[in-house]
Amino acid sequence: MSEPSSKSRTSADKIKAGVFSSLSPEDMKTVAKRLRRHIISMIGEAGSGHPGGSLSAVEIVTALYFRVLRHKPLDPCWPDRDRFVLSKGHAAPLLYATLAECGYFPVEELLTLRKLESRLQGHTDCRLIPGVEMTAGALGQGLSFAVGVALAGRLDSKDYRVYVLVGDGECDEGQVWEAAMAAAHFKTDNLVAIVDNNGLQLDGWNRDIMNLAPFVEKWRAFGWHTVSVDGHDLAGLDAAFEQVRSVKGQPSVIIARTVKGKGVSFMENQVDFHGKAPNAAEVAMALKELE
Repeated sequence: MSEPSSKSRTSADKIKAGVFSSLSPEDMKTVAKRLRRHIISMIGEAGSGHPGGSLSAVEIVTALYFRVLRHKPLDPCWPDRDRFVLSKGHAAPLLYATLAECGYFPVEELLTLRKLESRLQGHTDCRLIPGVEMTAGALGQGLSFAVGVALAGRLDSKDYRVYVLVGDGECDEGQVWEAAMAAAHFKTDNLVAIVDNNGLQLDGWNRDIMNLAPFVEKWRAFGWHTVSVDGHDLAGLDAAFEQVRSVKGQPSVIIARTVKGKGVSFMENQVDFHGKAPNAAEVAMALKELE
């Protein structure tokens, strides 16, 4: 049987063939929807997990893995790969779904989430899972780790770039701002932070718990190049990542405005689904919406 032409390939065919760059805008939307279906299915099967903050960052991670990052799923430790650090480690289902779709491990393994002896635990473990750069769980530490990796790349004369996804609620942590100061001080222009700015955290709205405003100005005052973007607009995210690539002498942050639980109507902006799994009926409803 002859190979399908690039034009007639489905998004899954193209990903399987490792031709990420040939994905069309429609393919990218299809991938994002598939990631959302994986997130719902695996958390529903596990009976625990964090759907809200996984769903809110789907387009951000889709843009990174299928457009921006230089990576090789068949060679996860390739020294010249770009690094992606998931600081908000409770969004592990999103990273697992993405890595599986890219070919780092079988998609079928996703349904082992949080089960005994599974590699896919509730927070990422870099010792177990190919493609995971940092073991996460305690919030506030990913940006510090990413600064170190960016500095290591400079010392090793590597041209890889480091991308780190942090939650907005996570920015309550003082360590985030210590890392922000260090990144600017050392002029880590190979470092890009992306903030999943969905406005909600475990106990409610950020503005009621620890108001981050004026958020963009804070990052700018700490010496960062700042970009604001609709975090569900794949074209806008592409443009933001392209823009920060040319920034020299300072780190960059992309403030991505998102909706917690995006894509599933009864989960959107609902704080209950920060860390609550959908039941069987809710899984069925969510998957129906995501057809």
